[in-house]
Amino acid sequence: MTWRADRSPPTAAEAATAWHAAWHPLYRVGGVAALLFVLLLLSALVLDVLAPPPVAGTVDTLQFIADHKAVYIAQQVLWIGPGYLMVLVFVALGVALAPVGRSWALLAGLLGALPWALSLAIPVSTRGSLILVTLSDRFVAAASSERPAIVAAAEAVVAENNTLTLTGPLSAIGLVVGALAMTRGVFPAILGWLGVAAGVLGVAAELLRFVVPDLYLGALLQWVWVVWTGLVLLRLGRPHPTTAPAPPRSKAGQGS
Repeated sequence: MTWRADRSPPTAAEAATAWHAAWHPLYRVGGVAALLFVLLLLSALVLDVLAPPPVAGTVDTLQFIADHKAVYIAQQVLWIGPGYLMVLVFVALGVALAPVGRSWALLAGLLGALPWALSLAIPVSTRGSLILVTLSDRFVAAASSERPAIVAAAEAVVAENNTLTLTGPLSAIGLVVGALAMTRGVFPAILGWLGVAAGVLGVAAELLRFVVPDLYLGALLQWVWVVWTGLVLLRLGRPHPTTAPAPPRSKAGQGS
């Protein structure tokens, strides 16, 4: 942003307004991604209630997939796919927080988006895996002598699916960092503190997932934070009428 020598430099508020105006399209993308994230996960939850897949017992899982293939595929896509959307949300969030402090903004965007991006490299959810669909097809078509090898491969996938990974706690930590930065920026402070609470609960849920599985209900608090954040991003993404620049100040000794 530049200004003429005969005009005073922009204030912090004016600089922040100009910054946000340059990123309207990204804010709209991040806002829509946040709302879609929750909508898709709610759809996955409905399908999971209607046809809950086995999360243990390899042969039972392979047979369940064979009997409910379309539903199972839809479940896994809806559980795993929204991770791409959260990458967009945290990128937009990091940009929106830049006027508060670029170090905080970088940490919020990086720590928030990176765990979601890394989790997509492992095509499993806590409720199954798309890899098991292929193994189920092979299991059903295989001869009895070939099935033990397929079951062994499926057991490895099920074990991976039920193993605690670092990406889960890291994503919750990223949420805490981003939410702390939100308490000082253009977002409502209460939204930032809500994110901190959701992130702390998320870390506990990930670390204690096998001890206190009901803590995963805390994800509902995170979904509230995501929806609210998306709505704020959409508000930031609305173009505002530009105001005409103020006339240059008269120099000393000159008439108006």
